[in-house]
Parts: sequence; C-alpha cells; structure tokens
Amino acid sequence: MTPSSRSLPLLALAAAALAFAPAALAQAAQGAPKFTTPDLPQVVKTAKEFVGDYKAPRNSDGKPDLQGFWTNASVSRMDRPNGYPLIINDEQAASLEGRALFNVRLKTERAFVDPKLGAPEKGKALPGVGNYDVAYTDPGNAVINIKGELRSSYITYPADGRTPGMTEEGRKLRAASGQGRRGSGFDNPEERGMSERCIVIGTNGPPFGDYLYNNNFQIVQTKDNFVVMSEMIHDTRIAPIGGKFSERAADQYMGHSVARWDGDTMVVETKGLRPGSGAFVSDKGVISERFTRISDDQILYEFEVNDPTVYTSVYRGQMSLTRLKDRTYEYACHEGNYGLWNILEGGRRNDRLGIGQTGGEQRGE
Repeated sequence: MTPSSRSLPLLALAAAALAFAPAALAQAAQGAPKFTTPDLPQVVKTAKEFVGDYKAPRNSDGKPDLQGFWTNASVSRMDRPNGYPLIINDEQAASLEGRALFNVRLKTERAFVDPKLGAPEKGKALPGVGNYDVAYTDPGNAVINIKGELRSSYITYPADGRTPGMTEEGRKLRAASGQGRRGSGFDNPEERGMSERCIVIGTNGPPFGDYLYNNNFQIVQTKDNFVVMSEMIHDTRIAPIGGKFSERAADQYMGHSVARWDGDTMVVETKGLRPGSGAFVSDKGVISERFTRISDDQILYEFEVNDPTVYTSVYRGQMSLTRLKDRTYEYACHEGNYGLWNILEGGRRNDRLGIGQTGGEQRGE
C-alpha cells in the first residue's frame, strides 16, 4: 500500500480537511449540504482540452509513454453524492473530505496504534476498530483532482452522476448470474463472493474502481500489447494492440480486451466480463476505456459502459491516474483459505445436527 494525498497545487487548503471512505461507507450524509461559495461551471472537458499544450514523452515506437506506477486513490466515488455538483470548489471538496470515514477515523483512532502507549489496561475494553485498523488502510484522503479540477464523483453522464437503472431484462440477468449468494450461502464455494475467495476483487474493473487499500496500478506497453496490473490481488489485464474479439476465446474473469491507438490516446474495449469482476454487463455489453497522458504526473482515464440489454442508458466517467512516487508490491490474498473451509464445515455441522440455515432471500441478498 502506498500513502496518497492531494499533491496538486490548487488544493493545498484541503490538506486540513480530513478524508476517506470505503465505497459503502463514504459520503454517508443524505441531506443536501449548504455552501457559502458558488458552484463552478459544469462543463465536462475533453481529453484534448485537458492535454492543452502538454507534450507527452514518447517511447521507442513514437507513441505516448503511459508506462509506470499510478494510483486512483480518492475520496470520490463512482456515483455523485447528494447535494454536490460534479465539478466542485475547495469548500465542497473540504466538506466531502471532512466527513469521509477514513479521515474521521485517522483523526480519532490515531492513538490506538501509537507504539509509545504501551499495553492496554488490564480488564478495560479495547476500542472498536472494525475489520481493519485505520493504520492499515489507504483508500485515499482527497477528492479526485484532474489537472487541478476537483471532482465529487467519476460518472460524468448521465447528468445526475448516477449509475443508470437496470432494465427488466438486466435485473433478471443479474438475479440469474449468481452475483449475489444463492441458497444459504453455506452450501458450496460458489455461493461465496469472488473477493472472499481471493479470485478477483475488482479494482482493475473495467472500469477501474477504488477500495479500502491498494488502489495502485502498473501500466506496461509494448508494440503489441497494453497491460494493466492492479496491486490488489495483482489482477492483470492484457489487451493486444490491434487485436480483434474472438468468439472462441476462453472465458476470463475480467473479460476479453483489445486495444488500439486513437491519435495519442490508448483505447481499450472489453467484452464478456464475469459477474463480480467489474461493471455488470451482458454478453453483448461493451466497456470502453481511454488512457490519455495529460501531464508528467497524470493520465486522464475515461470509460463508457454501453449495454442496452442491462441498463436504461449508457454511462460515462472520468478520473485521474496520478503517478506514484513508489511502486506496487506483492499482494498475498489468503484470508479465504481457512475461512472458506471453516464456513463450509460449519454448514455441514449444522446439517448433521439438523439446524436450519437462513436462506439468501430471507437475508435480503
């Protein structure tokens, strides 16, 4: 894990504003906040506008060099929080960062991991720190910053910044996909989530997500292939440049990707994602990603999810990938090795004792 912070100049002020949030817990407030400063214009810039006069470094074949280690760690999330525009000012950014769970915990729980404090008092209850102590997480502590422009979320279209609703057919496909637990959740490994089984966690998407930690990527490009490896569980996508989709290709968790150059932008298209890997799509859905170098320290990452079978509308988004000053490290995911065995063995013990188990539908899954 590599610490991240708002390093771009426009937001020096928000360094004082604390921030973070796992995807499910960030931006928890539901009411529309009130701000004293006016909203900024909400015109979504194109990659060309972000590039401006910048000249990207080139690799040996004359193409823009996108290689290196990058991070998208951020307080911002895919869907826009209530009461915020897409493009935000410093006050709005500080508000999002100040109520983000990571920064709140960082402020209130810092002493829990202070090595100078010594052993806890005998008989005194330890403070609640959740699954992970805050010292071991790194979801990001600042809103996304694209070359100085602050964003509350990733989705730029539809205009409300929310993932479109599903069609009736899409809901049926999702229900039949097994993405949620089937049965009791204790009968077989396939009823447990892929991240729990350390198969795929989803940071690599497509499109990219952000999580509790390890929101870091390594990009490698050759004349023939464009490769993105995420630090989280070291998931790797390899997209042949100039390649074509094949109906005979073997199924892959993160689907089949092909790449091409569109001027100075690398375009990656993906089909056939397995449910739980990235965006939920049907076998006809296409996810497009665009990587454009906009400064020495940033890549503009754009995506589009186009699947009329599943969604009532196409949706698009932008985020920045900011250069890491460090590199990624091995991620050894093994929590499910014993846990999964114990979960299933517990289920078999209940079977032997005639103890009923609550089904997934009864649990609201």
